[in-house]
Amino acid sequence: MPELSRSQVVVYGAIAVALLLVGARAIRAEDGAEQSFAAGSAAASSSGDGFSLSGQASDLVVDVAGAVQRPGVYRLPAGSRVEDAVKRAGGATAEAELEALNRAARLADGQQVVVPERGPGGVAVVGTGGEEDGPISLGTATVEQLDTIDGIGPVTAEDIVDFRDLHGGLASVDQLDQVSGIGPATMESLRARLQP
Repeated sequence: MPELSRSQVVVYGAIAVALLLVGARAIRAEDGAEQSFAAGSAAASSSGDGFSLSGQASDLVVDVAGAVQRPGVYRLPAGSRVEDAVKRAGGATAEAELEALNRAARLADGQQVVVPERGPGGVAVVGTGGEEDGPISLGTATVEQLDTIDGIGPVTAEDIVDFRDLHGGLASVDQLDQVSGIGPATMESLRARLQP
């Protein structure tokens, strides 16, 4: 085996040191990635209860309108119910028809909660105009209100309310395409007359 010159030994030694440094750096980076992944996994495991990776609760933003003391847009904790939104808006007014609301329904981000007013004969009235004046809130629509929409009969209206209650509220009108009896034409009518 040929003998190495002094300059060759220095070059090979420098290469060996460089490879050791690169290897050590790679091992440290891998350990750091595993530690941050483990920390991220631990934080993510708590996210099932409405927590983000940072550990802070994720919030919902809802619009509360109608017969409440302070109508407006409010931020509420994830998992909040319609009852919580009404309380956050200062509670219902004396004219409110709370029986027309499913106060136990779970809120969805971006949802509007409209608390109807009691009209003549104890009938719930949403707004001051007629039914055609504006869209109906999907989060609070009654069977009677849904029945006024073209293509929706009392059975389908009841199915929509049951579907909404089963799923703890709805964030989008598009979710109603999962209800049996609602086809593309009915979905267009719903989009025109309902809002989240």
